[in-house]
Amino acid sequence: MSPQHAKSHLSRLSCLVLFAIVAIPVSLAPPALAQSSDDYSSSTQLAVASDEYSSSSSAVPDPTTAAGGGQSDTPYGYHTSTFRSHLALEAGAGANGPTGDSSSYITWGANATLGAGWRFNPHLSLLIEYQFIDDKLPGRVISETGADGGDAHIWSFTMAPVIDMFPHRRTDLYVTGGGGFYRKLTSFTDPSAVEYCNYYYCGIAIVDQVVGHFSSNQGGWNAGMGITHKISDDFKLYAEVRYLDVDTPAVTSEPNGLGKTTIEAHTRLIPVTLGVRW
Repeated sequence: MSPQHAKSHLSRLSCLVLFAIVAIPVSLAPPALAQSSDDYSSSTQLAVASDEYSSSSSAVPDPTTAAGGGQSDTPYGYHTSTFRSHLALEAGAGANGPTGDSSSYITWGANATLGAGWRFNPHLSLLIEYQFIDDKLPGRVISETGADGGDAHIWSFTMAPVIDMFPHRRTDLYVTGGGGFYRKLTSFTDPSAVEYCNYYYCGIAIVDQVVGHFSSNQGGWNAGMGITHKISDDFKLYAEVRYLDVDTPAVTSEPNGLGKTTIEAHTRLIPVTLGVRW
């Protein structure tokens, strides 16, 4: 081959190599660009879908908000969904005095009350109450028997509905009343000398000994009203006054050999009680 032909072939080969160098990147560029465009499109669609999901999620209402605007309309101190909310308990103590027609046969004293029951709704409860009353006897009644002292004990089990007028307020008024079983025990005492002993020595002490008594079992009823004040969701203080009428039989006897005494039928008292309910 002559130098002239070799130079011609070398020039053609150089042109082919140059063409290949330019053509190959150009031929590969469109697919790569298309893939990049697809990736961008997919990323854009994913972002839009994510935004739509976030928007739809935020559009779902909160159950508590939908139920009451984020606020509970449950009455103060009363939750209808629990057993405890329906359980009604009370404990109280106070004083009681006789009405005018009973003051000749019984005097002032103290009382203690325990109760438990069921709260049907914020306005109505039903309690079973135990009450113990400890009253003294008038001097006239005691002197008729020749005793030195005396007292009357009354204990009872009654059913008592309670109607709250304003149960959703912190301070509430209520009415109550009921009836049931009453037992009354009237006792007369005299001071007596008794021997007592402790860990160190024995001695003589003067104490009141029961020298005569009589008792009766009968029905009775009571009615009254009161006020409560909530100190928490579960506890409230109460103060009430009631009228109590016990159908005790009239007694004219000589209890255990003592002098004759007369106790009027019907024991009528006005108990005033302070306590707590929960």
